Amino acid sequence: MWRKAVDPLDRVQGIPSAAPAFGRGGFGLPECPPDLAELRERVAAFVRERVMPAEPVLDAGGPAARAELRRLQEEAKEAGLWALPLPVELGGQGLPLSRYAHLAEAEGASDHGPAALGSAPLLDVSMLGRHATAPVQERCLRRIAAGELRICYAMTEPDTPGTDPALTATRAEPGADGTWTLHGRKWFITGAGEADLVTVMARTGDDPSDLSLFLVPTSAPGFRVVRELPVLGVGGQWEIELDGITVPADHLVGERGTALRIAGERLRLGRILRCLRWLGQAERAFDLMCVRARSRTQSSGPLADRQLVQQLVFDALLAIRTTRPLVYEAVARLDAGEDARVETGLAKVAAARMLQQAADAAIQVHGAAGLGPDTALPGLFRMGRAARLLDGPDELHIASVARRVLRAYDNVTS
Repeated sequence: MWRKAVDPLDRVQGIPSAAPAFGRGGFGLPECPPDLAELRERVAAFVRERVMPAEPVLDAGGPAARAELRRLQEEAKEAGLWALPLPVELGGQGLPLSRYAHLAEAEGASDHGPAALGSAPLLDVSMLGRHATAPVQERCLRRIAAGELRICYAMTEPDTPGTDPALTATRAEPGADGTWTLHGRKWFITGAGEADLVTVMARTGDDPSDLSLFLVPTSAPGFRVVRELPVLGVGGQWEIELDGITVPADHLVGERGTALRIAGERLRLGRILRCLRWLGQAERAFDLMCVRARSRTQSSGPLADRQLVQQLVFDALLAIRTTRPLVYEAVARLDAGEDARVETGLAKVAAARMLQQAADAAIQVHGAAGLGPDTALPGLFRMGRAARLLDGPDELHIASVARRVLRAYDNVTS
């Protein structure tokens, strides 16, 4: 883990650390609704001034991290910034995706921002709100939204391609009393080591598509955390074993055999949320790079005067500006209930590449300091590299988008 980052804005005359988080680099933000502009800046300030300084503790995990996260969550509630996109009836503020998108970038500038501000459970709350049984909704939804219950999602498995869920080996067997018993392993599950509930995809029949989702308490007999799986040296992902876990009938999420459809809904929203947050992280890397270029002076002058540094700045800015319209086009289509599969695929690949490019350029301008513990850049670069695999590798989205586009030309002759 790296130590608390020194905010470089504190060291550059004329750019105070309280400067707005957005707009300094000319990122070409889409027009924010006037009634959201002040809220967006409050979110950005909360992440910049409270969440980012706490990142070293939050990254380390354990009891200290849990206590720090609870403190930040209480502060977010007191500041009126809690659970912005979650339903009002569950204690959230009910912002639709088209409006929340303008705030998600600011939240996502820190990987811990969504959890600190209470928006991290959005995917689970949306999925369970649409598909869970009434008893499960009554027992769990409000507590998940309040941050009292921690939940994660388990789909991928060791030795099974994550892009081919038809090969899922985890099984759920029905009992005579309506219960289900689960056997199998899952891995690369975010937050499983500290979760209270996990939604598990399991096979419920011999047909490749006969897959179902189950809500499993991690306190149930037969649940075991196998190991933590460091990603490029940092933890947070886990492997779990389900050894004969029995859950009641009402823990089936949706109808039997509908897991792929429900997972598709979840993934489409999840990919867009990731893209928005990656934009925020890319902007953070860009800011760090530009401040470094202006403040770092060699015997021949500041780094900002070097053409190769100017090239890195230009290319990173170009990547951010050309990615943003793709992301917001996908947001608009998804929010309108339209087919957004092409737009989501384009946005996901572009945003992953953009984040890795911006973080890499910032590291290059920092030199050895960009590899060390005194900036957020190693974490941003790590996320950029992982982004090209998360929620489906680039190759999956490239092939899927290309096939859909080419099908439109089936009856066109040259």
